[in-house]
Amino acid sequence: MSQNPIRAYAAVTAAYWAFMLSDGALRMLVLLHFNGLGFSPVDLAWLFLLYEVAGIVTNLGAGWLAARFGLAATLYGGLGLQIGALVALAQLDPAWSLTASVIFVMAVQGVSGVAKDLAKMSSKSAVKLLAPSADGALFRWVAALTGSKNAVKGLGFFLGAALLALAGFKPAVWGMAGVLTLILAAVVLFLPKGLPGRMKSAESWGGWRSQDPRVNRLSLARMFLFGARDVWFVVGIPVYFHAVLADGTAEGNREAFFLTGGFMALWIIGYGAVQGFAPRLLGAKAQPEAAITRKAITWAGRLVPIPFGLALAVALAGAPAPWLTVTLVAGLLLFGAVFALNSSIHSYLILAFGSAERITRDVGFYYMANAAGRLMGTLLSGLSYQIGGLALCLATAGVMAATSWISARRLLMV
Repeated sequence: MSQNPIRAYAAVTAAYWAFMLSDGALRMLVLLHFNGLGFSPVDLAWLFLLYEVAGIVTNLGAGWLAARFGLAATLYGGLGLQIGALVALAQLDPAWSLTASVIFVMAVQGVSGVAKDLAKMSSKSAVKLLAPSADGALFRWVAALTGSKNAVKGLGFFLGAALLALAGFKPAVWGMAGVLTLILAAVVLFLPKGLPGRMKSAESWGGWRSQDPRVNRLSLARMFLFGARDVWFVVGIPVYFHAVLADGTAEGNREAFFLTGGFMALWIIGYGAVQGFAPRLLGAKAQPEAAITRKAITWAGRLVPIPFGLALAVALAGAPAPWLTVTLVAGLLLFGAVFALNSSIHSYLILAFGSAERITRDVGFYYMANAAGRLMGTLLSGLSYQIGGLALCLATAGVMAATSWISARRLLMV
């Protein structure tokens, strides 16, 4: 373990911040740029498909890689791959056919998905090994890392939309690649020695599932939780808001980019802020693990009615209207707050359930389920929006939230 765990935690957090800023900006750049080129909702969903598939595959192997080569190596690898993905995306040629463009961007997004999950697994596993064991410190440290990361990613959403409007697609991508390269160099130079390296338990693969049934059941709840978010977040809401806000002129489209990106950024920043304060909001300081497990079930149940209520509002409105826009913004912000509490509890429980000897593999399996949920949500987001509009996206989110709640209830059966 590091002789200065706070310094090591700060270095890991800073590296993770830099990565997630670029990740959020890249997602918004790709979504809004290709929406402006006339891609359909299903086409847009396909652009992110390999990103989520890569997350599933990466997380299955990332824990083992970290156990073999160390958390610093996988963290550097994640940052390096993201730089490569940005440089590759800058080579996109507008003269290419639709099919060629979709395949190329899917491949680049796949590399970015590998990068994101290497960085995430490394950062989250490091918290388990660096955090003090007393006085609820683990929950506070993981909540601070996760909450701040999501706030930074929210800034990335706004940054991506702003860069697209002010600089254009290629200059924005090249600029992000350059900045991230400087950050990687700084992390390599200044990351303190002693960050957990090769784990003593560098054993063979040992199976794709965790040996702890609590980890497996929590992972299932996590999968449907993130499916409930991404089924409206990835395509439905950004495309809907841009269609409502844009007036067909260049200036109107630019303003719609800013407003859509601003809302997505606000949602992620608010989500991150709630995550960061989750231990205090839940009164979880020094509470036993069993009590926090019960909170996971309670808050999963409180999420379920929100998307169903919003779906009903969209169906009753029949067409965009000012009152509906206000209702959607307020309802989705409420969804974000409750979702954040669920996510924060999950992030604590996976580290609490996991053993130090195989924490990278348990965390990897858990985030594999997380990626599977995002993949499911991404696919259904474009498909649902194209078939039934925003109402169907939100209703599907309600079904997934209910499934997550049912899965969370099984934690008490262990």
